Amino acid sequence: MGLRYFGIRVTDLERSLDFYVGLLGLKEQRRGKMRHGGVWVLLADPRTRQRLELNWYPQGSPYATRYVPGDGLDHIGFTAKDPQAVFDRLVSKGVEPALKLEGEGGAKGIYYVKDPDGNWIEFFG
Repeated sequence: MGLRYFGIRVTDLERSLDFYVGLLGLKEQRRGKMRHGGVWVLLADPRTRQRLELNWYPQGSPYATRYVPGDGLDHIGFTAKDPQAVFDRLVSKGVEPALKLEGEGGAKGIYYVKDPDGNWIEFFG
């Protein structure tokens, strides 16, 4: 298992891209659209290779909750050889599950649990 990136929620994707890409020099690696209409953009620092994922959710999305500055951490992403096994092991130890996206992100899917403070932790293959 390995820490791969941090995902933050943004309220205006273009404004955030202007800031992180235009002003801070991060480079866009890839982007995608979510089932509920949201958009994610993965950025990387060309010097350190650290990654940041910007997540924008449209009005009506179940994830478009009221935004409070400082509450923008969306999730922390970890890679795993078998993300479902990691998810199942953590849940069996009493960790609260958050979401399962079966069949997405590869054959094993994408799995989320909540840390003790309710922050979402993602596991993907």
